[in-house]
Amino acid sequence: MRRLLAPAVLALAWAAVTGSFAWPNLVLGLAVAALALFFVRGHARAGARPAAVRPGRLLSLLALFVKELALSAWRVAVLVARPRMVLRPGIFAFPLTVTSDFEIALLANLITLTPGTLSVDVSEDRRVLYVHALDCSDPAGARRGIAEGFERKIMEAFR
Repeated sequence: MRRLLAPAVLALAWAAVTGSFAWPNLVLGLAVAALALFFVRGHARAGARPAAVRPGRLLSLLALFVKELALSAWRVAVLVARPRMVLRPGIFAFPLTVTSDFEIALLANLITLTPGTLSVDVSEDRRVLYVHALDCSDPAGARRGIAEGFERKIMEAFR
């Protein structure tokens, strides 16, 4: 029963996102969900243990993301609204404390979804994340902000 629940939920999400609950679309969503789960489960069996999720800490991470989203959107709006845009774009290396692929991907996505920053690459040894910032005048401060913010909350939520 549990094996059927995930594809069914994903098929319903597919239908909701596409805006059509017609049978052909639900069947297509079910096929896409089954295929995606086949690949994900195959990778999970060969890889690491599943992460323990702490719902309260996960909500704290979500709240931090919403706060950072609003603050950085405001900062970017102020930067581009000035008559003379004084930008110092650049790329800085962020040493990773998170280790699992899931945690690294989540951190990279949270950084990318925050206006003014973009995750560019992860080193081959998965110890460094390269981040592009619209204003890179204080890379040490940006590193500290990521480490004490998103990275710490991710470790609290999934360990």
